[in-house]
Amino acid sequence: MLETTRELLTLGGWKDLPFEPFRKDVTIHWIRTFEGDQPGVALLKYEPGASVPRHRHEGLETILVLEGTQSDEAGDYGQGSYVLNAAGTEHSVWSETGCVVLIQWDRPVKILEGQTG
Repeated sequence: MLETTRELLTLGGWKDLPFEPFRKDVTIHWIRTFEGDQPGVALLKYEPGASVPRHRHEGLETILVLEGTQSDEAGDYGQGSYVLNAAGTEHSVWSETGCVVLIQWDRPVKILEGQTG
């Protein structure tokens, strides 16, 4: 049974969806929130110059770039790029131009930047 759907995401269908604050200059549209041991699925919209601090993946993360370019220490990922970040990997993320990505996290990430101890 179909749980939820979002139409025409690769053709800009995300533009009419409601987004809410997530991080500074990054908004989120939840498709499926984390529930029990189930993954979270969302759209993230980065304003130009937005970033997410260094974090560790506690589970697999998959990203499909729908518009713009998302970057991390390993490179730049333009529209249509599919990115996998394995459990245990760490990076920070930014977008100089702004971007929209479809993302699935098996587990929430752990923010590392700014922590002590």
